[in-house]
Amino acid sequence: MADVVAAEDVLLFVNAATASTGQREFHGDALGQEMSLDFLHEYMLVNYRDLYATTLALGINDHNAVLAIRRLLATGRDATAEQKAAEGALIARRLRELPPPRVFRLFTALRRDGVNNRRTRAVIRDWMASLDSPAYHAVKYRTGFKAGLKHAHIDVGDGELRDFLFGPLERKPYTTPILETWRQAHYNSGALYKLPYTVAEGFAAKHGIKREIFLERIGDRMTPLERLRTGEDALDPLALIDGGAKYGGPPVPWLTRLAVRVLALPLDERAARRAEFTDALRAFAAAEAGKLAGTWGRVTAVLDDSFSSFGSPVKRRRPLAVALACHFLLEALAAQGQYTPLWMSGRDDPLLAYPSGATPLGLRLIDALETAPERIVVVSDGWDNSPPGLAGEVLRVWRTRLDPQQRVDIVHVNPVFDAEALDVRALSPSVPSVGIRDAEDLVPLVELAQFAQGRLGLPELLAYLDGRVRRFLGAD
Repeated sequence: MADVVAAEDVLLFVNAATASTGQREFHGDALGQEMSLDFLHEYMLVNYRDLYATTLALGINDHNAVLAIRRLLATGRDATAEQKAAEGALIARRLRELPPPRVFRLFTALRRDGVNNRRTRAVIRDWMASLDSPAYHAVKYRTGFKAGLKHAHIDVGDGELRDFLFGPLERKPYTTPILETWRQAHYNSGALYKLPYTVAEGFAAKHGIKREIFLERIGDRMTPLERLRTGEDALDPLALIDGGAKYGGPPVPWLTRLAVRVLALPLDERAARRAEFTDALRAFAAAEAGKLAGTWGRVTAVLDDSFSSFGSPVKRRRPLAVALACHFLLEALAAQGQYTPLWMSGRDDPLLAYPSGATPLGLRLIDALETAPERIVVVSDGWDNSPPGLAGEVLRVWRTRLDPQQRVDIVHVNPVFDAEALDVRALSPSVPSVGIRDAEDLVPLVELAQFAQGRLGLPELLAYLDGRVRRFLGAD
């Protein structure tokens, strides 16, 4: 019984830490999300410290990875030497996957919390030593970079980097190109276009340069992700694909990011550029599917574009974007010509999806089962309301009367965390429901769903986690 509870607790936490970012959702506010996440993190840390650290290798989102790292580093006195070694390896590996701004904010939070033990200082030193261009990061993230150095007591010597961080305008000139460019940008507006976009943006405001002129001239210095975020360009998906392939740094969920950006465009523009956007989304999906492309057999997807897929003002159309990205990924994973998408609204053009209407999950599940699939993937927040409860009854009858051998694999992936339930909203006890943040997490989440279904217990889960950790750390 204890093993069953432990397995359920781990899966409960992974669901929350994958789907929730502590922000407002359609059916819940930010405070509820934050309180529920804090409780789950503390519960896992106290009761299952080893498994808690392991979740860093399971694709939990960046927000929760940072929360977990903060707690592990702050409570090192409660860990054994063996636990510290295992945690240190996982923390170091996950930090390399995090965007630098998140890492620097983590260092600032550790400093604010007074967490400055030897292990914390070593983690900060090792991460900063791994930077391929310290001067670039010092310019782009000057405040966080300096805070990290101070907190870890890192000596940068008496060179130019020290002068830049602690007396930036006292040295004239710098021999390091990016430091000298930064100095010149204070009085020469032409120099700012050689700086990283986020740094140049501040100088452009200082010099009173109009934004449209600034964006036109700084374009070559912007990363693909910055181009996508600004929304100021014409959104060239092919250029994004090329740039995303060449640009280094932490992995970026390009498929989901592009889906978010496409859905932000007016319907008329999406219709006019349907072929272009479809080709780009399929290209990202094919790259994500990799060797698994075409291996999932007959797949039917139930995709939620109901009104609640709008999300919230801070996560605008995020659930719908996850459904759209999953649509293209499932199309790539299914056998050729063996994929059937069923949108909640009944629309058949995914590029024109928009949040509207009720959530007739039960009716769509009946339609899905009639396609005789090998696998059904439901992408929805789980608020079955047209009529309420029909989805659960359909699945109950299907599992108990029509398919007790579970020949059809049914998985529900939910992009929305239900703070009151401390879990993602499930459709039925007979079907696993797992949290999802980005469509890129779909394949490992479907793997994890077999444990949520109860067919496998804690020993099998531990073996699975051990394998994921080994792959994460590069041991396999």
